[in-house]
Amino acid sequence: MRIVMLLGQRLRALMFAGAQVLLTPLFALVALATFPLPHLQRYRLIRYYAYTMLYLARVICGIRYRVLHAERIPPGPCVVLAKHQSAWETFAFQKILPPQVWVLKRELLWIPFFGWGLALTRPIAIDRAAGARAFRQLLAQGRDRLASGFWVVVFPEGTRVAPGASAPYHPGGAHLAARTGTTVLPVAHNAGYCWGKGWLEKRPGLVTVSIGPPIDPHGLTTEEINRRAREWIEAEVRRMGSAAEADLQGAARSA
Repeated sequence: MRIVMLLGQRLRALMFAGAQVLLTPLFALVALATFPLPHLQRYRLIRYYAYTMLYLARVICGIRYRVLHAERIPPGPCVVLAKHQSAWETFAFQKILPPQVWVLKRELLWIPFFGWGLALTRPIAIDRAAGARAFRQLLAQGRDRLASGFWVVVFPEGTRVAPGASAPYHPGGAHLAARTGTTVLPVAHNAGYCWGKGWLEKRPGLVTVSIGPPIDPHGLTTEEINRRAREWIEAEVRRMGSAAEADLQGAARSA
């Protein structure tokens, strides 16, 4: 029975991948057509790609989500420091949080169709090998995006991290917040249990996104901001991970 369940999951994941391959070029053409529009209007149209992927993930793969403590989301622009476990959160954050830009590796912009649409959202695309130059780019462009009313989303670990694991938090996002006096919003989630690394690593379940207490950067150093965000995120991820593991084990026993 477990083999049948696994085969069903893989088939649904394959159906989702096929839909994504078909729809991404179409959305890329729509994104390119938005080029003459102001940034905010472009973003509001392009983000429907993310909405569509979330919808397909739910109806095809059975991946649902809930948001805890949404009342903690401040009204003004923030620097978001978030866990990065999968591609799922890059879609979901566009629905959960106000208009945003991401700090990401510039190689993502070279991906045909997907990267073209992504570039039109004006992300902060850095060369991770550039060292201090990338740090200065993050500060300059982050300041510009915040002044334009956009939130800046940073995955401080710098890459996807498997559920149950963690990596050092890079200081770029915390430094941006400290230098600009911008509130930091820590965000934790357990998406990696439902949406793993690889096209076929998707399984039905409920993703929990938890919004942390906003961190006022005034009077804090970059290191203190980073430490507070990391302590809350990692503790919350461990708590949610234990619940997710129990849910998966229960589902396996039922099968």
